[in-house]
Amino acid sequence: MAGPTIEAMFAHFGPRYRYYVSFTAMLGTMSMVLTGTMTNVAIPVIMGAFGVGQDTVHWISTGFIAAMTVSMLLNDWFVRAFGMRATYVGAMSVFVFGAIMGGLSTTIDMMILSRILQGIGAGVVQPLSMVLMFQVFPVDQRGRAMGLFGVGIIVAPALGPAVGGLLLDGFNWHYVFFASVPVAVIGVLLATVFMPGSTRKGALPTFDWTGLALIIICIGSTLTGLSSGQREGWGTPIFSIYISAGIIAGVAFVYWELLTETPLLQLRVFFNRKFAAAVAVGMVLSMGLYGSTYVIPLFVQTVQSYSPTRSGLLMIPGGLLMMVIFPIVGRLSDKLPGYQMIIFGLVVFGLSSLLMMQAHTDTPFWVFAVWIMMGRVGLASMMPTLTVSAVSTLKPELLSQGSGALNFTRNLGGAIGVNMMALTLDRRTAFFSDAFAGLQTPDNAATSHFMAQISRTLVQLGWPFEMMPSGALYLVGRSVYSQAAMMAYSDVFLIIALVYFLTVAPALLLRDRRPKTAQRPQLRPRHG
Repeated sequence: MAGPTIEAMFAHFGPRYRYYVSFTAMLGTMSMVLTGTMTNVAIPVIMGAFGVGQDTVHWISTGFIAAMTVSMLLNDWFVRAFGMRATYVGAMSVFVFGAIMGGLSTTIDMMILSRILQGIGAGVVQPLSMVLMFQVFPVDQRGRAMGLFGVGIIVAPALGPAVGGLLLDGFNWHYVFFASVPVAVIGVLLATVFMPGSTRKGALPTFDWTGLALIIICIGSTLTGLSSGQREGWGTPIFSIYISAGIIAGVAFVYWELLTETPLLQLRVFFNRKFAAAVAVGMVLSMGLYGSTYVIPLFVQTVQSYSPTRSGLLMIPGGLLMMVIFPIVGRLSDKLPGYQMIIFGLVVFGLSSLLMMQAHTDTPFWVFAVWIMMGRVGLASMMPTLTVSAVSTLKPELLSQGSGALNFTRNLGGAIGVNMMALTLDRRTAFFSDAFAGLQTPDNAATSHFMAQISRTLVQLGWPFEMMPSGALYLVGRSVYSQAAMMAYSDVFLIIALVYFLTVAPALLLRDRRPKTAQRPQLRPRHG
């Protein structure tokens, strides 16, 4: 469907058009980031509402990220085939439908499907917004534009958890899904006015359907296999089938993309040393970013008994700090080698995760908030520098494919990170629960003393005598589970720290190789 071009829009609206269309694009991206952070705060409530555990509820986050990862690869074809306006409106409509479906969900499967639909819409819109801003801003203003866009995007994850907490405490989990709908609808309405239309003439461009099918099978089978292994057992046939299907599909995808003339993902960019190293670091960065926003609200609500609002407020200082230091990091990255900024960020985030290992039921609010802020300093140090380092060595004709590959791998890292953290958390909680439960015997003096104290407390509360043993055993069980969960979270934070420290090795590959220079002849001092 043809429509006005960018040039026609500038002629109609004047120079301010670039800000109108940028705000429209930002609304779409903000609504998608907002719903992700708000939903993470609601995870404990949703677990209780549907009676599910970590092995199932993590799909609310993992399904969204995985769907977004795959659909990012569709953006280029959709824009070339239908234009920016139709692509934006269509993707946002799918996102809004998914949000409404999520709010009306009556089963956990229906909610997971709604999150997958939202992820599909989010994956198409996010690259579109970046490409559009590069087209409407001149070269000498793109840095400022991306800075403004970045600050706007950071506002959503900074405020999202608090907004989600207020909605949960004031209403219920349904409104967490509905909250992003008004912002998305406004974005759709503005897009019909400010987004440029299609300029395609002739038949639709060729699309790599084979590559799409293979990557869906690869990611879907692998993530499902990991969840099945945790639930059914790692030696079961169903686990082997899923993992085998994922590996075969992944190998076939790589082979196909290297041969086809119209690849869904240009894999040749990975032959560049610095780009491949940046991809590895970017995947780890996303694991920490998505994983921490998933694990931390879960920890403070389940172990520290925070309300959803309080857990959301805990995330705000870190988000606001990122907004403040982003411009500072941008200036430093112009003066310092990129790999130094990235290594600094990796080490700082790893240290913050080590500090979080010490978290327990009585950890003060601001102590935890400072640990989170420290981690956000690390992430902010890496994010802008890593993108520049990744694409700086690519040839101009590979910039578009390189940007798409970088975004794809980052989101893939986020999906893998959330999946693995949820499964590790579930597995380690079960391990510590069994270990601690085996120690609760009549011969254990500490247990006997604890049960005696509980019994006295129940007597003072007026409990019937015949219900005291069962009540005391229940409270002992809850205490054991809380201790086990706290130890499991400590292990998860330790794993995050170790992964970040180990990633310093590939980050060193981002150093520029010094060109060999000819040796200058030594000048002898002149006498006399």
